[in-house]
Amino acid sequence: MTDQLTYRDLAALMKKGAGLTVDPDELERRPGNEFAAFGLDSLGLLGIVGELENRHELAMPSEADKCRTPKEFLDLVNAHLAAGV
Repeated sequence: MTDQLTYRDLAALMKKGAGLTVDPDELERRPGNEFAAFGLDSLGLLGIVGELENRHELAMPSEADKCRTPKEFLDLVNAHLAAGV
């Protein structure tokens, strides 16, 4: 995984952290759709945030588990990773 999270990375995290198989191309085609449209609930999003924190040994922003769309999540997480906070 690079320093910037991609839709492909997010799809892999959805599989690992929430047990959902989602086509990364579908995430990229519909980045403004709510996570619920892809079958992801708030508990699954918490699993993804936890997985990211473990991989990067970096606390994710508290807002990360409140993101409603893939685009919102990627924008927030990538800005946080770029800042290295």
